[in-house]
Amino acid sequence: MDSPVPRTSAIAPAPKKPSARPRSKAVASSDANAATAEATPTRRPRGRPRKTAEELDDGNRRRKLMDGAAKLFRTQGFAATSTRDIAAAAGMHSGSPFYHFESKSALLYAVMSEGMTMATQSQQQALDALPTTATPREQLHTLIRHHFEILLGPRSSFIPVMLYEWRSLTPAQRKGIARIKDSYEATWMPVLEALAKQGALQAEPGVARLFIFGALNWAVQWFSPKKGKSLDALTDEALALFIRS
Repeated sequence: MDSPVPRTSAIAPAPKKPSARPRSKAVASSDANAATAEATPTRRPRGRPRKTAEELDDGNRRRKLMDGAAKLFRTQGFAATSTRDIAAAAGMHSGSPFYHFESKSALLYAVMSEGMTMATQSQQQALDALPTTATPREQLHTLIRHHFEILLGPRSSFIPVMLYEWRSLTPAQRKGIARIKDSYEATWMPVLEALAKQGALQAEPGVARLFIFGALNWAVQWFSPKKGKSLDALTDEALALFIRS
């Protein structure tokens, strides 16, 4: 028999790939930097993000609604003031208040709560501005002067509204306002107690606080800047009523 013919492989061996050319250092460095940039998370700027123009405008509109509502609630009363009245006072369409507040009652609560919160903060700032050597008498003078400012100053409508429209709040809303009000008045107690220890206070501190706020708050009914009394002069006269010289 003839010798068998050797069979060739059906699959030819793959040709050898030419060796890759070495990459330049510049390209390798560029790739490394790109990889590092992808791996490193982008840092966000610290602090709160800046408000957009639209957000700032919304804040201004909300403030206009609250200021307009406070004046109307004070002059016309809560029940007699419509949301249409409030929108007109703020220069808006009649439905605009409901974009910012779910109801007229919610707007009333915002007028009171935000007003008292701002008053509490500014009261503390007024006390912090006093020197550490300030006497209890000087501290009470500052507290009274500040209270007259929020009672009779340019944005003073929220306290009369709080005094006269308390019953228009829901029970839950009353509790919320009472907490802020108690915090505001509590700041006066250490000052009144220090005056009582000195024998300068005309009544027991807790009772004196009630009398003082009752007398000061009533000033919204009779005070008129046209009569010539300044808030500074009013403060001096009020202080003379409550403590011995």
